[in-house]
Amino acid sequence: MSDQHFVAFDLGAESGRSVVGTLSNGKLSLAETHRFLNPTGRINGHLHWNLLLQWEELKIGLRKSAKGHSIDGIGVDTWGVDFGFVGPSGEILGFPFNYRDARTDGVMDATFKRVSKQEIFEATGIQFMQLNSLYQLIATQRDNPALLSCAKTLLFIPDLFNYLFTGVKKSEFSIATTSQMFDPRKNAWAIDMLKKLGLPTNILPEVVPTGTVLGSLRDDVASECGVAKIPVIAPGGHDTASAVVAVPASGDDWCYISSGTWSLMGVELDRPLINEKALEYNYTNEGGMGGTIRFLKNIMGLWLVQECRRQLEKEGQVFDYTQLTKMASDAKPFTAIINPDHAPFLSPGEMPNKIGEFCRKTKQPAPSSVGETVRTCLESLALTYRRTLEGMQDVLGRKMKVIHVVGGGSRNELLNQMTADACGIPVIAGPVEATAAGNILVQAMTLDSIKSLADAREVVRRSFDVKRYDPRDTKPWDAAYAKYQQLVNA
Repeated sequence: MSDQHFVAFDLGAESGRSVVGTLSNGKLSLAETHRFLNPTGRINGHLHWNLLLQWEELKIGLRKSAKGHSIDGIGVDTWGVDFGFVGPSGEILGFPFNYRDARTDGVMDATFKRVSKQEIFEATGIQFMQLNSLYQLIATQRDNPALLSCAKTLLFIPDLFNYLFTGVKKSEFSIATTSQMFDPRKNAWAIDMLKKLGLPTNILPEVVPTGTVLGSLRDDVASECGVAKIPVIAPGGHDTASAVVAVPASGDDWCYISSGTWSLMGVELDRPLINEKALEYNYTNEGGMGGTIRFLKNIMGLWLVQECRRQLEKEGQVFDYTQLTKMASDAKPFTAIINPDHAPFLSPGEMPNKIGEFCRKTKQPAPSSVGETVRTCLESLALTYRRTLEGMQDVLGRKMKVIHVVGGGSRNELLNQMTADACGIPVIAGPVEATAAGNILVQAMTLDSIKSLADAREVVRRSFDVKRYDPRDTKPWDAAYAKYQQLVNA
């Protein structure tokens, strides 16, 4: 078979990019063709995504990606839960809200007064977080019912870009399942639960499997970008769903951490796991390739470090992540321990001050240097991974033998070693570009260039280097974990 070229559009919290993946002789190579900043904007006091800017950047990426060769498919992945609305005549209704906007503060508790937490979990199997699409939609209904009444179709962000590319208004399985509005056992929207909440269900689109050819590029888009009518394929629209495809694992004794702005830690299952223990631990059931379920926990992740860096830059102290990690490595261990999922950490701004305030409230000395602050973030993440691993093993009734860390965070060698030490099992780090690789591998599977998920992971093992981290001195981590448990359970 001749070489095939696919384009992955991957939009993250800090930046977006286009990546060309070339499949040749059973190996995958990646080349970034365009990268752009993806900042959150504040309009009328609310956080929004800049949809028009993003769309223009995607078209630039497509033009650059098509130079010198034909393109066999394109696919878009990005964050979960956020959505926009399409009007009756096909127009986009405003800028989508960003999930970190404060409009959903208190919405979860108000929702539970109408429909119980247990009933919502039974219907959706999704972790409770105020940023979920369900609470965003309730906030829209409360604050802007006129907008909702004008909407013909709700589309999640990757679905919205697919619509702009093709004119097709459908939702991909993995992104739909992040919403807490979809029943993964019935493979359908949780209509009964949504109707109890008085939410409109007529705006919800058809959900299609991961790895569906949605259509070809619209004529105007193909002409503007100077490309052919390329097939647009729905990969794992949720970036973690794409990343998990590229985990270079085999068997069933492994778990993963998709490490970036968020850390998503979990396992791959054949069917949803929705029971009292999963609810107690607040785990989530999200969709994946081939109808698989990502049974996982969302953890605040490297957002903590990203926000520290942004705040330092505002104050005139400019560091890259390599410098911050080196400073953390040189800092004193276990100065303080925080709960990464502490609610005030979710919103942007003033992260070092928020960490200091958490320490003061928990009667700990606040970090006194940049290195101590970053080390506190990383150590606390590693301890959270241990807690998540223990809960996951309790729910599943089996032990994990290895943790695969994929995504941008897999480059952080200090955090990888901390994770191995805290959890007491080996960590395999890589590939860094798991999301783009997984996006492209799903496209290749859709076109039958790769026959199965197992074959796709074999391609990953042949194509990308990984690094192993074995546990070293675990005793200090046991002591720190005892303190951590007291803090998060208080």
